[in-house]
Amino acid sequence: MPYAQITGWGKCMPPSVLTNDDLATFMDTSDEWIYSRTGMRERRISHVSVDELAYVAAARAIACAGLHPNDIDGIIFGTTTPTTLAPNCASYVQKRLGNEAAAAMDLNSACCSFLFALSNAASLIRNNMMKRVVVIGAERLSWALDWTNRNVGVLFGDGAGAAVIEATDEPIGVMSSKMGCYGEVRETLAITNFGSGFDRNLDTYSHITWNFEGQEIFKRATRGMVTATEEALERAKLSIDEVDVVVPHQANLRIIDAVAKRLKVPMEKVMVNVDRYANTSAATIPVALCEAVEEGLIKPHSNVAIPAFGAGLTWGASIVKWGDRVTPINECDIELPPCEQSALDLIQPYLQTVKKSAL
Repeated sequence: MPYAQITGWGKCMPPSVLTNDDLATFMDTSDEWIYSRTGMRERRISHVSVDELAYVAAARAIACAGLHPNDIDGIIFGTTTPTTLAPNCASYVQKRLGNEAAAAMDLNSACCSFLFALSNAASLIRNNMMKRVVVIGAERLSWALDWTNRNVGVLFGDGAGAAVIEATDEPIGVMSSKMGCYGEVRETLAITNFGSGFDRNLDTYSHITWNFEGQEIFKRATRGMVTATEEALERAKLSIDEVDVVVPHQANLRIIDAVAKRLKVPMEKVMVNVDRYANTSAATIPVALCEAVEEGLIKPHSNVAIPAFGAGLTWGASIVKWGDRVTPINECDIELPPCEQSALDLIQPYLQTVKKSAL
């Protein structure tokens, strides 16, 4: 049975930056209030669709792996904010890459989407169904945010990351995974008026609202991420002391810190970039993986623990044994189209919609 190794990694972050001070221009908040509670300083706002972000990240990951797009057998796109429901977004990525035959599927487990997609890709490879899979986590949450709610509006941003998973005979790659869900409390984190279960009235979508019960989310998130990591380590026959790097879902700094303490992992071993990008949901883990490699936190043969949680409340963790290579084989010159608008300019249509719905 083959193993499933990560051989390529890539990210795509939109250029427009929305700072905490920017948020304070239209919301009752401040840089001090946001940073002290979340560890966030800024986030990105996208001027393009989520599938365009995903395409650029995927193209960069494929180049990093030294592959051609037609070498890819499968594309699994994890997102909560698809541009279209039919057709799926993975087929858009396939088309833009110029890939001719890969299976293309979307997966929605909220912030766990990339992690769950990674586990599925590894299973496909280990069961000889595919040889090379691109796994993507991408979000355009700025479209779905309730900008009137500072408990939600300050937390999220846009972005994309991707990884290439390849079959190998070496005992490396995705060594184990544990996934679960606290479905009984699924409403604690929910977009409350969006989906086919609601009245098909355009006014329904003029102001999207969220349920966000912070204390319950914190409790369940830390429990789920710690439990999943411990069980995944047991399946991989590793101890927490043998973990070199933890790359957690970047929900907020308090949750990351709590998970590290409960696992008894020093923060020097934990990848944190939530200050730069806020919570990009499905994109946080692949983007953090890229930056952990770029910053030298992940080294050849590192044991990497990857815990996550998301709306649902989904939770899980994977243990990855990194391979020999921590530098790209090739670079990719694909870029997003230029953006001439500031982040504040980009969210103005949403703010105007909220004002109109209040009349």
